[in-house]
Amino acid sequence: MTDDGTTTDAATGTLGYEQARDELIEVVRRLEAGGTTLEESLALWERGEELAKVCRHWLEGARARLDAALARPEEPSEAGGDAE
Repeated sequence: MTDDGTTTDAATGTLGYEQARDELIEVVRRLEAGGTTLEESLALWERGEELAKVCRHWLEGARARLDAALARPEEPSEAGGDAE
């Protein structure tokens, strides 16, 4: 963790969606609250940008997985059927 309470860049790549989202919420809360120096505000802004990128990456991956699942043809069920 850095002096302003944010994690380092190296940890960004290992964050899950929920972790990145929660940290981003905290960054935004701190920026909106004010009371930080210009340098701290810039560091928080940069961290927020990194976290938003992580969240976008996860959401794009989820969208791709959903699209792939929806594009697959439905397989006939083995249990129910029209056996005569």
